[in-house]
Amino acid sequence: MPYRLLADLVVAGHALFVLFVVGGGFLAWRWRRVVWLHVPAAAWGVAIEFAGGICPLTPLENRLRLRAGLAGYPGGFLEHYVLPVLYPASLTRRTQVILGALALAANLVAYGMLLRRLRRGA
Repeated sequence: MPYRLLADLVVAGHALFVLFVVGGGFLAWRWRRVVWLHVPAAAWGVAIEFAGGICPLTPLENRLRLRAGLAGYPGGFLEHYVLPVLYPASLTRRTQVILGALALAANLVAYGMLLRRLRRGA
C-alpha cells in the first residue's frame, strides 16, 4: 500500500509540475520571485519535450508501482484522470514537439506580458 500511495504522489507531483511549466509564468505577474523557480522548470519541461526525452519522475513512478505489485493503472482518480493527460496513448514524436511548442508559446506570452507590465511601471 505505501508504494502505491508514493506512486500516486509522484503522479500528482508530475501533474503539478506540468501545470507549473505551462502556467507558472502567469504566477510571476503576482509573485515576482516565482520566476527563479519557473524559468528553470519551464526550460526543463520544454527541452524534455523537444528532445523526446522522459522525465525522471516517470521511471520512479513505474518502479514504485512495480514494488506495489501493480502492473498497470487499474482505477482511482489519479490513474483515471491524470495519467492519460501525462501519458497519452497516442503520444508521438510530433505530438511531443507540438506540446513543447505550446508550453514555450504560453511562457513567451506570460513573460512578454510581464515585461510589458514592468516597463509601464505596473
